[in-house]
Amino acid sequence: MTTGLITDAQNTWCPGCGNFAIEHALKDVILRLEAEGTPREQMVLVSGIGCHAKMADYLNINSFYSLHGRSVSFATGICMANPDLKVICCVGDGDAYAEGIAHLLFAAKRNVNMTVLVHNNRVYGLTKGQPTPTSPGEYHSKSNPYDTGEITFNPPELLLSAGCSFVARGYSRRGKELKELMYAGISHSGFSFIDILQICASYLDKTEEYGGKVYVPLDHNPDDFDAACRLVREYRYDDSGKIALGVIFRKERERFHVGVPLLQQDYGDKKSFIMRFIDGRR
Repeated sequence: MTTGLITDAQNTWCPGCGNFAIEHALKDVILRLEAEGTPREQMVLVSGIGCHAKMADYLNINSFYSLHGRSVSFATGICMANPDLKVICCVGDGDAYAEGIAHLLFAAKRNVNMTVLVHNNRVYGLTKGQPTPTSPGEYHSKSNPYDTGEITFNPPELLLSAGCSFVARGYSRRGKELKELMYAGISHSGFSFIDILQICASYLDKTEEYGGKVYVPLDHNPDDFDAACRLVREYRYDDSGKIALGVIFRKERERFHVGVPLLQQDYGDKKSFIMRFIDGRR
């Protein structure tokens, strides 16, 4: 029987998978938030479909398995129903940047109060290594044996263009920094986006490459939007250039539910409205 934050569920991630580090970083952040007075019952984890989604099985926290690419839309509904919750979305790069890209960008545009952690291993690892929107151009699998000429997505740049109020990038092998990024993102009032680079130990192991390219820019000002845009263009996910880690951009602005009259009701009013609606459909 589960007693701690890590459940008794059998872990099926591949040995060396970056998800182990992400899981334990998030575990430590949840424990930190609890120690500071946020009850675990006030946190909700929403996951999509993919290797990352097993976080919902392995962490002993309120969780919701959503559909592929739809994690952010489900999380938006949770935020609207109860804005007091701390909502954390664990999604994959194929999950969020392909099928789910519209949900991701519009939630960022609206500044919905949630934290999105993208487990970016740059392949569809669960379904045997097909390419995702962030796969490098030279990557080939059985489903794409030839060059396609496609341009790789630059997710932080996309989120900046959508008006995201908190944009950051982490790396699964830089655990201390990753914990601080997660804590900062969850503590941020509004939409927080953290792209977490990790390896896929089975299909795309970039440990050596990332180790030589990641760095933390000590003189970067995350309040400067133009500087943030320049910083994310250093690395376009085509495997050229240095990879900046840390908070790239941060801006305080009104959260989505604050400006919507219906959502300004207190939680008790909304709960009674929902129950009346359900009772009326029975």
